[in-house]
Amino acid sequence: MHPDSLAFLRTLLDTPGPSAFETAPARAWRARAQGFADRVETDVTGNSFATLHPSGNPRVMLAGHIDEIGVMVKYIDEDGYLSFEGIGGWDSQVFVGQRVTLLGRHGPVAGVVGKKAIHLMQPDDRTKVSKIEDLWIDIGAGSRAEAQAQVRIGDPGVLAAAAVAMPNGRLVSRAMDNRIGAFVVLEALRLLAQEGPRPAASVTAVATTREEIAYGGGGARPSVAALDATVAIVVDVTHATDYPGLDKRRHGDFRLGGGPVISRGASLSELVVEQLVAAAEAEKLPYNLEAASRDTHTDAEAIFNAHRGVATGLVSVPLRYMHSPNEMVALDDVDAAARLLAAFARRIPANADFIPR
Repeated sequence: MHPDSLAFLRTLLDTPGPSAFETAPARAWRARAQGFADRVETDVTGNSFATLHPSGNPRVMLAGHIDEIGVMVKYIDEDGYLSFEGIGGWDSQVFVGQRVTLLGRHGPVAGVVGKKAIHLMQPDDRTKVSKIEDLWIDIGAGSRAEAQAQVRIGDPGVLAAAAVAMPNGRLVSRAMDNRIGAFVVLEALRLLAQEGPRPAASVTAVATTREEIAYGGGGARPSVAALDATVAIVVDVTHATDYPGLDKRRHGDFRLGGGPVISRGASLSELVVEQLVAAAEAEKLPYNLEAASRDTHTDAEAIFNAHRGVATGLVSVPLRYMHSPNEMVALDDVDAAARLLAAFARRIPANADFIPR
């Protein structure tokens, strides 16, 4: 991976932006895009757009959601302790003992998630699962008034976990799901702009919002409608299955370093799948196939079913420890995913037809 791209990825990961509060990472994403895109825009839902060759044909959308899971302040008690709820899907056990960064009215506020110490528990309580309602956030305040000077009800936050490089080209951080997707689509656009021939198609990278809470399609639905895209590739993460205790017969065989994963099935165009596979093989990029017999639980559903219907593909980066503060990817997979998208966009002819016949 290009060193400048890696530095940007780490900045993107370290910038808090839970669902519905993605402004800061989206701003960083657009600033990066200004260096090579022909047009950079945003919309009322917070989606960010970076386009090459706006007048080209067909219109290609590369979409990765930029939001992450987080927490939200629900109640402040008289002693200044904060009750909270999750933004997005959490295993409540992950919260225990974590540090948090709340996005307060005057800037970041540090806190810790509190729980009754094991020494003070009854024996039967020691084996019980911790629930969010049994936990709290301690920001060091001595009273409700002191806490309210720093935070308000509805303030969001994230677990405080910065990106860390590990051996064998691994990178660990919170927010990999799915800053990786937002990074990959923009890196693909950079490759199209700066390395090799520019595509004949109009290609727009989109950092979509609210995917983690997107029962109605989040930011992906209005973004694809605005673009009137002919074809869209969604980039997200999928579960790596190369660690202990997973049954590959149920979950597939996806390893860090094994390349990006191309999904087949629900909400996905088989014509797009075949073109992604052809692009990977032509570029000698590693890849795997994943079965999606039902929903993919990504932005693909919102895009595939938008307005008249959009031919949609899904490319995923294998990820360990999803929805935790220490998600892990292999940088080789991230780079290969970006190169796959760039190759796909370059290969699309002006008269591309994605209607199955």
